[in-house]
Amino acid sequence: METRRDERIGQLIQALKRSDKLHLKEAAALLGVSEMTIRRDLNSHSGPVVLLGGYIVLEPRSASHYLLSDQKSRLVEEKRRAARHAAALLEAHQMAFFDCGTTTPWVIEAIDNDLPFTGVCYSLNTFLSLQEKPHCRVILCGGEFHASNAIFKPLDVHDTLTHLCPDIAFYSAAGVHAVQGATCFNLEELPVKHWAMRQSRRHVLVVDHSKFGKVRPARMGDVKVFDTIASDTRPDDDLVALAKMHNITLLY
Repeated sequence: METRRDERIGQLIQALKRSDKLHLKEAAALLGVSEMTIRRDLNSHSGPVVLLGGYIVLEPRSASHYLLSDQKSRLVEEKRRAARHAAALLEAHQMAFFDCGTTTPWVIEAIDNDLPFTGVCYSLNTFLSLQEKPHCRVILCGGEFHASNAIFKPLDVHDTLTHLCPDIAFYSAAGVHAVQGATCFNLEELPVKHWAMRQSRRHVLVVDHSKFGKVRPARMGDVKVFDTIASDTRPDDDLVALAKMHNITLLY
């Protein structure tokens, strides 16, 4: 019985990789069981799948197309090292933009608790990290919530974001390539990332070494748009050469 339940949960996770949500009736038809069976499965399961208002979604704090719950436990020490380099760049009373992803919360954790600053964010996990900082004024950009990667996509970027000019922006990426630039998995993240690239004065890309040389579906921009790349190890030779050409500071 336990194995069958786990198998059903696994099928739901796979289905939610392709869609933000799944109606309970659709899920029952997909699995060939009753809606009550699925309710019982979810009520007795503490994993990343939850039932909200008749829809099955990935639990917001651990959701993503590449499963945030999986990524949170990968390369933790490497992400923390990269994040510490980046966090040291933030100065008192600055406004900072914080991207989504699993590396960004480590940047926030590494910020001194006594440092006063304003944090701008658009993802749930980043907001939860910022609100733990006692001297941080948090600005969460609202909009349509995407449970698949726990972000709020603005309905109109001009509503709030155009009134903000961050001193520094910390970006995450799923791929960093000398030719293809910085890329991520999800297209819906791009409007806010591109806004930050236009409005912020300083741009810091924070990635662990596993992202170097990779290319993902959604393009953020050329590597040369970043002032600093913070990582746990030295980037590959192509990126090092590109950084030297465009005066990009490498921290590792």
